[in-house]
Amino acid sequence: MPMAARFIDIHVLQSIPFANLNRDDTNSVKTVQYGNVLRTRVSSQSWKRAIRGVFEDRIGQAALRTRRIGERVTRVLTETRGWPQDLAEKAGAHTAAASSITFALAKDPKDQKQIVANKVLTNAMVYVPDTAVTELVDLVEEFREALQSAKDIKKPADKSILPADRVEAILRARNGVINLFGRMLAEVDNAGVDGAVQVAHALTTHETDVELDYFSAVDDITAHWGDQSGSGHMGHTEFSAGTFYRFATVDLRDLARNVGDHPDQLRELTAAFLSAFILSLPQAKKNSTAPHTIPDLAHISVRTDRPLSYAAAFENPVIASGQGGYGVPSRATLSTYAGEANRLLGTGGILTAGWAGIDAKGLDSLGTRHTNYDTLIDTALTHALPSGGGA
Repeated sequence: MPMAARFIDIHVLQSIPFANLNRDDTNSVKTVQYGNVLRTRVSSQSWKRAIRGVFEDRIGQAALRTRRIGERVTRVLTETRGWPQDLAEKAGAHTAAASSITFALAKDPKDQKQIVANKVLTNAMVYVPDTAVTELVDLVEEFREALQSAKDIKKPADKSILPADRVEAILRARNGVINLFGRMLAEVDNAGVDGAVQVAHALTTHETDVELDYFSAVDDITAHWGDQSGSGHMGHTEFSAGTFYRFATVDLRDLARNVGDHPDQLRELTAAFLSAFILSLPQAKKNSTAPHTIPDLAHISVRTDRPLSYAAAFENPVIASGQGGYGVPSRATLSTYAGEANRLLGTGGILTAGWAGIDAKGLDSLGTRHTNYDTLIDTALTHALPSGGGA
C-alpha cells in the first residue's frame, strides 16, 4: 500500500553565542539582508556538511568526495598492500584515468610550468562510498603485472590499461549517504542520484551586528624574561551571535525511489537525518568559541501536499523581549506564523505535527508537545512510515 506521507518538514530555532560558524572568502561572517535589516547567515552547504558528519556516524556508513581518488588508491596500495611507491603511483594514476571523467595532471609545487607524471586530478569531484576505494584497490591488484609494464600517465590524452566499465561500475556505487544527499556526476553514465533532502540557509530571526574581535598572543619567553614590550602576534576576527531559524525537508518519495524496496532503510535514513539536523553544528572556530548549544525548539510536521518553510515569519525582524533575548519571542513568532500559514493552506495536508523544546508552556500551533527530540522523531516517523508501508 503506497504511503500517504510525502514530505517531512523540520524547523529549528537555535541560539548561538559569540561565534563564526561560516566564513566567506575574506574570513568575514556571512550575512544577508532580509526584511531590510542585516542578519547573520550560515550557508546550507556549511551546515549540510556538519549534518553529513553526524549522519554518517548514526548509520555507520561514510562517503568520500574528492578529485584525488587516484592518490587515495596509491596510499592504500603502499600502506596496506605493500606496493612500491612508484608502481603504486602509476596504479593510482591509471585508476583515475580509466573512467570517462576528464582529468588533469598536478603541477610541480616548485615549478608551476611542470606537470607531475602519475599525479592525476579528476576535473569533476568523485563522490562514492568510502568502501569504493577498497574495491578499486582490489581491481588494481588484478592488473599488477600489466601495470608494471604500462606507460606512465603524463598527459590528459593518455589511456589507462584498466577496464573502464569495471572502474565506472564502482564509481556508480552508492550507500545511504548518497541515497539521501544525492550525487552530481554527469561524466559517468547513470551515476547521478537525485538528493532527497532540501536544506535552507540558516539566518537569524532578528537584526544582528558583526563584532570585530581584536586579539594578541603573548610570547612566553619575552613575558618570562621581561626584556621586550609588545606581543608576539596581533590580529582581528569577525564574530556574531543570535537566534537562528533553520529549515529542511525530506522528500520521502525521492528517498524511497533511491533506496528501493527497503522500508527499514527508508526509516533508518530519515530518522538519522532528522536527528543529525537537530544536533549538528558547523565547526569553524570551535576551539576559540565552543558554541555547542542545542536547539531551543525543534518542530516536525509530516505533510502529504508540499513543503512549508516558516522563514517568512521572520521577514519582520523579531524584537527582543522586555527582559532581553530573542529566543522567547522567536518561538512565539514561529508558532503564530505556523498557525496562520496552515489556516491559509488548510490542515488537510498535515498527517501529524509536534515539537520539543525548552518552553514550559505550549506552542499550540506547532502540534503536540513531546518530552525530547527522540520521541518527536519517532512519532513523526510512525505516522509517515507505517510498518510494512511501501513507497
